[in-house]
Amino acid sequence: MRIIIVGGHLSPALSVLDLLPKDWEILFVGKKYVFEGEKSLSLEYKTISDLKIPFEEISTGRLQRKFTKNTIPSLLKLPSGFFKALSILRKFKPDIILGFGGYLQIPIVFASFFLRIPVVLHEQTLESGFANKICSPMAKKICISWESSARFFPKTKTILTGNPIGKEIIQISKFIPIQSGQSSELDLPLIYVTGGSSGSHFLNSLIENLIPYLLVNFKVIHQTGDSFEHKDFQRLSELRKKLPKKLRDSYLLCKFIKPHDVGEALKQSEFVISRSGINTVTELIYAKKSAILIPLPFSQNNEQLKNARFLEKLGLAFIILQKEATPQVLLSNIQSMHKSINEFRKNLKNFKDLIREDAADKIIEVVKQCVLKN
Repeated sequence: MRIIIVGGHLSPALSVLDLLPKDWEILFVGKKYVFEGEKSLSLEYKTISDLKIPFEEISTGRLQRKFTKNTIPSLLKLPSGFFKALSILRKFKPDIILGFGGYLQIPIVFASFFLRIPVVLHEQTLESGFANKICSPMAKKICISWESSARFFPKTKTILTGNPIGKEIIQISKFIPIQSGQSSELDLPLIYVTGGSSGSHFLNSLIENLIPYLLVNFKVIHQTGDSFEHKDFQRLSELRKKLPKKLRDSYLLCKFIKPHDVGEALKQSEFVISRSGINTVTELIYAKKSAILIPLPFSQNNEQLKNARFLEKLGLAFIILQKEATPQVLLSNIQSMHKSINEFRKNLKNFKDLIREDAADKIIEVVKQCVLKN
């Protein structure tokens, strides 16, 4: 069997990759760099390369909901993306395509339809991602993570599989804990701060203003991303160097936390500060962690706010809107969550069942059936 995995959402893709039969030939198609026009390698590319899985870069235009100054330049890239996709497919000759959302899958799916190669899509969100909605007419099957997504896709194609959780969440990995430093404050609670694989400049800037105050009462693991434009990691590294040793030892700063290490970071943390992408929300529920969420304000269809509201309704999160987020507001929420952590832990007891541990197995079974019926 020859399969192309199209990235977009790395965590569920990796969960499926971990369980694919060893005799399958795999090609991963995704983005090589964090941001267009920069030369900072993406976590997606680094992770797939570490796994020794062949990686093919593709670049294409984004289909946008609103007309902006970037709309026409982006549309002009669509033909080259389609012809690049055709080239990839003709060279690799896959039996099937498995796409995990994101605009990069669009030219691959269109080219697959042209070449009559079956496609399976996976939808992580509570509703429907823009790319999956566009691609769904050409897909054989659409695997959804939540029942609420079913109304957005044809009933005959749609299967509830759940959102795959990686083994790094289910079985804690060998992440080097912050306690391995020489800090004497080993009993301090730990906050895990993450802006996702690309990082969040806004979130990094908020934390930067609070670090000297936070480290008096907390240890912090801070994942910044690696943007060349903002240089957050470099700037925060300089800040860390200037801290007293006692505080410096309680601040673990990193550009990326590899997907296989996220489980340990979650396990150690008292709570999390993050954006509210659906895979982050899924992992928080499974790992039984409460969070302070600052949704990305310009996410598609206000998706991140909906994800955050979902977690808030379960009693697992505080939400701070980005337009209201100041260092003072964030610090107040941190203090409130720390004081109320036992109440949050009570709420966390009953929600692990929302996440299906066998989601990756179910997706692979759907893939197999589509190949057999093709």
